[in-house]
Amino acid sequence: MVNTAPADNNYSFQVDLRGIVDLLSHHLYSSPRVYIRELLQNAVDAVTARAKLDPDAPTAIRLTLDGNGLRITDPGIGLTEADVHRFLATIGRSSKRDDIEGARREFLGQFGIGLLACFTVAETIRVVTRSAADADAAPVEWVAAADGTYVLRALGPGEYPDPGTTVELTPRPGAQSWFTAERVLELVADYGSLLPYEVTVEADGPVVRVTDPPPIWRRPFDSPALRRAALFDYGERVLGFQPLDVIDLDTDLAGVSGVAYVLSQPGNPAESSAHRVYLKGMLLGDAVRGVLPDWAFFVRCVIDTDSLRPTASREGLYEDERLAIVRDALGDRVRDWLTEVAAEQPERLAAFLSVHALGVKAMARHSTELLRIMLPHLLFETTEGRIPLTEFVRKHPVVRVSTSVEEFRQVAQTASAQGIGIVNGGYTYDAELVALLPQIVPGVEVVELDGAAVTAALDPVDPAEELALAPVLATARTTLDPLACDVLLRAYHPVSVPALYLDSRGARNERARVDTAADADDLWSDILGALESATPRAQLVLNYHSPVVRRLARIGDPVFLKTAIESLYGQALLMTHRPLRPADTALLNRAFSEFLSWATERAVDGGEN
Repeated sequence: MVNTAPADNNYSFQVDLRGIVDLLSHHLYSSPRVYIRELLQNAVDAVTARAKLDPDAPTAIRLTLDGNGLRITDPGIGLTEADVHRFLATIGRSSKRDDIEGARREFLGQFGIGLLACFTVAETIRVVTRSAADADAAPVEWVAAADGTYVLRALGPGEYPDPGTTVELTPRPGAQSWFTAERVLELVADYGSLLPYEVTVEADGPVVRVTDPPPIWRRPFDSPALRRAALFDYGERVLGFQPLDVIDLDTDLAGVSGVAYVLSQPGNPAESSAHRVYLKGMLLGDAVRGVLPDWAFFVRCVIDTDSLRPTASREGLYEDERLAIVRDALGDRVRDWLTEVAAEQPERLAAFLSVHALGVKAMARHSTELLRIMLPHLLFETTEGRIPLTEFVRKHPVVRVSTSVEEFRQVAQTASAQGIGIVNGGYTYDAELVALLPQIVPGVEVVELDGAAVTAALDPVDPAEELALAPVLATARTTLDPLACDVLLRAYHPVSVPALYLDSRGARNERARVDTAADADDLWSDILGALESATPRAQLVLNYHSPVVRRLARIGDPVFLKTAIESLYGQALLMTHRPLRPADTALLNRAFSEFLSWATERAVDGGEN
């Protein structure tokens, strides 16, 4: 079909500039403070472009504050009248877009919306510019208002004799606070202190130079000690905390250089660290994420890059393959530092591990080599105390690992006395690292802790001695059967432990099923009943070596014997440090009340007699 519509039916979209400015200020940029960054960015890009034409051209950028607003002047490439129409008056077009990949290492701006950020604080923007690329082009004045209108006029050669650009901002109502001398100097220093060109600010006093390149990590020092002290001072000044240590992050990938500072307080493993990132000397942000792997949550870094891609707001880095490669490379550098410290500087390592052992364990899960190096220095809770696993396996080549802190505490005291080696796998990452032990230490076997294995390691009681306690055992089994608990008699140490409560994961799951079924309606009770399994039940192991247990045979009152059994059961449960079921709590309360009543009656009877 042939389109016969007249040509004058083709229209262009109309843009409400106030709406665009509102979008920028409330959704794209985090704060109006970025207007300074956009001004500096345009000036630096202009100077860089002119330097390609004339390496001897001036490069100094000046910011001046007066009663009317802010003025920034650069001796850069400038614009012709056609350039002004093309770049300043067209939203979304960047003078650097034509060859964006090639320009990324030389220019900061890429999106063609930077100058609009100035409308977040300015009522009008006045640009006076003269092109260095076209000597015959006349200077141009462009004045834009926040309502979307602009005026463009050509100037005489004498009105702006030198190539370059001056941008003047007139504050909008309510935005005067962004134009105070103190605020402007603070923002320029924050964003532009590492820029490669001289940047000065003049306001109500002497001219202040704010740029101080190169970054401190690239500067020469007379000794490593002086450099280290300077880096520590810089880190405390820009990041706001006194670092525990500092790591160099120089890498050839993507032109990245910088330093990482080790936090002096434990970090949060669930949250990736926020970092201070510069792009070719211009600050992108001090809370940029994704620079280091998530496991490196114990460091904050300050880096400068010349080729990583910024987001549209230029306050973060675009997540692409290049950033992923850089992130892995920087992560390797942090890991290498840790390896070097472990091998050569044990005191620094000890100070680091006292704060960040969890972070090291997180790293070691993904690096067998790092685990091999760090294993002699990482402490684990075991039945031999808090010791390295390399020391633990010398005595216990079969490593039993608990699945929870409660399971470990349940048997730790008795297992230690019996010489059974158990590692507490209930803490974050510990079970994963213990499982990797056979890869590091040949001949080591790792098995999950099983209550039956602990029971098997306890000494059996002589049949004649067990027969003397048969009535006690019968009463105990009858009393605890409703609680899904069997009763055994064994001889073990320490004698201060009269009873040991042991169960398995299957037994715990079965108890949870029974408890849930008891509280469920008929339908769910039937469903849960169908899931009943023949898993081994929990066990209360009475200690024949304990005088308390042997004295149970002297109790003639069956009611009081039952109460004594319940008390031993409750004490053994409390030793596991796990939450009590309602039935267990009721049993403990009942036993305590009956003992209290017995003690009270005995005291009264004793007074009367």
